[in-house]
Amino acid sequence: MNRFLAQHGGISRRQADRYILEGRAQVNGQCVKELGLRVNPERDEVFLDGVRVSAEKTRLYLLLNKPAGYLVTSADPQGRSTVFDLLDSIKSRVFSVGRLDYDTEGVLLLTNDGELAHRLTHPSHKIIKGYQAKVIGIVDDRKLKNLLKGIQLDDGISRATTAKLLYRKADHSEIYLELTTGKKRQVKRMLAAIGHPVISLRRMIFAGINTEGLSSGQWRHLSTNEVKRLRSAGR
Repeated sequence: MNRFLAQHGGISRRQADRYILEGRAQVNGQCVKELGLRVNPERDEVFLDGVRVSAEKTRLYLLLNKPAGYLVTSADPQGRSTVFDLLDSIKSRVFSVGRLDYDTEGVLLLTNDGELAHRLTHPSHKIIKGYQAKVIGIVDDRKLKNLLKGIQLDDGISRATTAKLLYRKADHSEIYLELTTGKKRQVKRMLAAIGHPVISLRRMIFAGINTEGLSSGQWRHLSTNEVKRLRSAGR
């Protein structure tokens, strides 16, 4: 059961164990809490948080231009909107490749290809993610150099591979950063650490994929060439 959820549910084996113990998984309509329960994908119907997890061979690769005000999660106890509310015509379970904060916009990839999702989010592959941030205050060249050298955060040093000033105004600046890691709230924490809290944040690029042509809240299937590009990224 836990292996099946990890392979086809877009979660790690450790997460699968926890979700099963929390009673979030069902087999054939019955809640199960046995980690070692054996399931037959051809006979059994497996659900996680009420959404069927399928071993179907048809792979989906989606690009969403995420708006602010949406959670990147399958369900929210507080009833807030999630990005899956925007995928109204997708009936198969898909999961996000990494996450974006509630108030962060931009490129969000979703798929049911667990192997590809894991590779794109593993830090060893150094997948480039580009962000445009509007921040409080005037960012000078010294601060940009500090972002490139590395910022000490509570979970280690975070370093941008690119840091460019887009413009400065009287009370705020806009900068562009590229990172190859994906720690929680990483960009916001880095910029706060150099004295420039984020006003708004948008992910512009993920592994060369951008949202050109998509309005906020819209999504589309990735092209065959885009999927090939993702599969070769970081190799």
